[in-house]
Amino acid sequence: AGRASDFSQSMSASRRARELGVRALRRTCARRTLGFRTTAELAPVDGTIGQPRAEEAIAFALGTEMPGYNLFVTGPPGTGKRTALEARLRDHARGRAGPRDWVYLHNFADDRSPLAVALSGGRAARLAADMRRLLDDTRRALTDAFESSDYQRRSHEAVEPLEREQADALAGLRVAAEEQGIAVELTPTGVVTIPRRGTRAMTPAEYAQLPPEVRRRYERGVEALGPRIEAFVTRMRALQRQGTDQLRALERDVALFAIGHLVAELKQRYGDTPGVVAWLDAVADDVPEHLDLFRPDLGAGGGVPAPLLAVMAGDPASALARYEVNAFVAHEPDDGAPVVIESNPTYPNLFGRIEHRGVLGGGFTTDHRMLRPGAVHRANGGYLMLPAVQVLAQPLVWLKLKEVLRTGRIRLENAADEYALIPTATLTPEPIELDLKLVLVGDARLYELAYTLDEDVRRLFRVRADFDWRLEWDEAGTRGYASFISGHARAAGLRHFDAGAVARIVEHGARLVESQRWLSTRFGEIAALASEASHCAAEDGNAVVGSRHVTRALERRDRRSNLTEQQLLQMVAEGTLMLELDGERTGQVNGLSVHELGDYAFGRPVRITATAGPGRGAVVSIERETELSGHIHDKGFLTLGGYLRERYGSEDRLALTATLTFEQSYAPIDGDSAASAELYALLSELSGLPVRQGVAVTGSVNQYGQVQAIGGVNEKIEGFHRTCRLAGLTRHQGVIIPEANVHHLMLSDAVIDSVRAGLFHIWSVADIDAGIALLCGTAAGRRGHDGRYPEQSVHGRVQRRLERWARVAGASEGDDEGKHRPSGSAKRQ
Repeated sequence: AGRASDFSQSMSASRRARELGVRALRRTCARRTLGFRTTAELAPVDGTIGQPRAEEAIAFALGTEMPGYNLFVTGPPGTGKRTALEARLRDHARGRAGPRDWVYLHNFADDRSPLAVALSGGRAARLAADMRRLLDDTRRALTDAFESSDYQRRSHEAVEPLEREQADALAGLRVAAEEQGIAVELTPTGVVTIPRRGTRAMTPAEYAQLPPEVRRRYERGVEALGPRIEAFVTRMRALQRQGTDQLRALERDVALFAIGHLVAELKQRYGDTPGVVAWLDAVADDVPEHLDLFRPDLGAGGGVPAPLLAVMAGDPASALARYEVNAFVAHEPDDGAPVVIESNPTYPNLFGRIEHRGVLGGGFTTDHRMLRPGAVHRANGGYLMLPAVQVLAQPLVWLKLKEVLRTGRIRLENAADEYALIPTATLTPEPIELDLKLVLVGDARLYELAYTLDEDVRRLFRVRADFDWRLEWDEAGTRGYASFISGHARAAGLRHFDAGAVARIVEHGARLVESQRWLSTRFGEIAALASEASHCAAEDGNAVVGSRHVTRALERRDRRSNLTEQQLLQMVAEGTLMLELDGERTGQVNGLSVHELGDYAFGRPVRITATAGPGRGAVVSIERETELSGHIHDKGFLTLGGYLRERYGSEDRLALTATLTFEQSYAPIDGDSAASAELYALLSELSGLPVRQGVAVTGSVNQYGQVQAIGGVNEKIEGFHRTCRLAGLTRHQGVIIPEANVHHLMLSDAVIDSVRAGLFHIWSVADIDAGIALLCGTAAGRRGHDGRYPEQSVHGRVQRRLERWARVAGASEGDDEGKHRPSGSAKRQ
């Protein structure tokens, strides 16, 4: 009678456990409140759903032209941030003027430094085509000009006086030689003197048979003729140079006349681009110097035609490569600003590359035509979106990206050339001016890490758009879900959904975030579920997806992934995993844990036991001692010591040693959701009161005994319910959860049906006192003004046992002190 009185008094004085009714276990979405019959009646969603904060940040970043206001987009995966962001970028890009085109041209002054020239949008490809046409026209014009009778006449007029002077000089030399009895012949290798016999030149054999004095006479004649021959050769060389110069001047005049109007026409067409005009002037000056490239009949390199040399070099088109245009970045004039999405941001993919070509005989060559743009070049004048984790994982890419953003210029270069063991000759193209809005997409932790470690992040990415992982469950939220499903059905060719199916998906969206107030923004997950539900409807031959199809899709998804859970349940049924689901035990509590297996998470009970005895205030976790627990679990466990000191040790020290463990746990554990279960087991052991084994417990706890919210509450309840149902429901089983988790409940139909039938119970508690009273059937007890708890209460029993251990410990210390007291101490007293 006394115990019952104390229990009643204490329970009325302290907060009781609250048993939850069916209505509190899940929020439902009524189909009649949605306002449509099927999603075919709804327009697809335009933009993001429930992301006003991120939308404002994106709009600000895209609207400002100030340097450094690039965008870093963060948020959990699956929230649709990339899709929504790409749509926003393209919408904004359509309203902007198109960017400039860029071409690379051969630099006639320095062929290792190609020229970069900007043109208005759409003109790069046109310039390249115009130059190809110019080359074809130039080849025909030069062929016609040099085959014309006028050119033949003028070339003859240019060389005829020189040829006549050469003939007259040679005739005079021959006359002088004949006076010496010597014949003179002009050969390609020079002037040759030959002794004569009458009118006939001697043969070498005949000359050898001459008497010595005759040969000496001939030799003296040749020696006397030497200065005149030397003067003749010098004059001939001068005449040849003069003739060559005159022919070249003639060819240049003819070539300039033949192509002048062609180049002038192009200069007029591109008169608004000074860089192109200057280059065309250089082309006009260069073509007459390389006529052999246009006239196969003109030899180069030892008589081999230049085009043939190009073929031997491995590139038939390289003969005229110097005059070709590399349309490096070309746009359509009316496309607006470019939006480039690069999912593989390697160095060459982002910043371009200089290609090389193998040539006959070994080696490599390159020219301005082999410069290739990267995503940064293609996005110049617009927007570039990159995955942040891939960019930051590549130091060279990140360093180069920061450089081009800081300088506003991008230089084309191969990163490997800087680290090559043997440097190779390559090109150094002129840099291109950069006007770019960069968007990095990643998660919040990556942004925070980069912001902390790299000061350039805060200077170059001044705008952060953070996508929320949830949106409010209200009329706008459900309407957004319905519009999204409508759009996904249209885009993916799915069946449309009736209002009941949408309501079921909305409830699943709430379960994803464990809330009766919020919906998940993981629309990738929602889209996948919709696709699977449509498949189920197709199997049934239904034209519209109903709620049963969504339920079947969820059940199939669970079945594909719940093998481990089923194996653990079987181990419980076989007794391999030792659990007691009925009766009472002292120092033993069923805690609840969550196992996450990639796409599937499930809860299961785990036995937690505690032992205690006299000691020096040590509370030991076997998991912590064996390094099987994580930091968060250790924090929650160490909180228990603070609770014991606050409750029982404010004046007297705690004279106990306690040990707690998770039985049959062989893998690392983490989290503080078992802290309340550990504390209940310890209070049961210290008080000697048994705990109901049919009631499982979850909840974090602070040093003042307040029970705090935890994660995975739905999985934990459902996991214990499945375990109890496997063993047989007794009507006395249930789960204690924190009061703060009540609005997180979105439980399955199986649990709700058991609660409705009175076979299973769910209680919420705000503090440890309410939980221990429910578990032990005894009031926790409230401390009086004298610091004492009621004797028969849980805390009173614990208090008396700790005091008894303290007296034992004090007596033991006194005995130890007497045993080790130095001799003579009594005399000194």
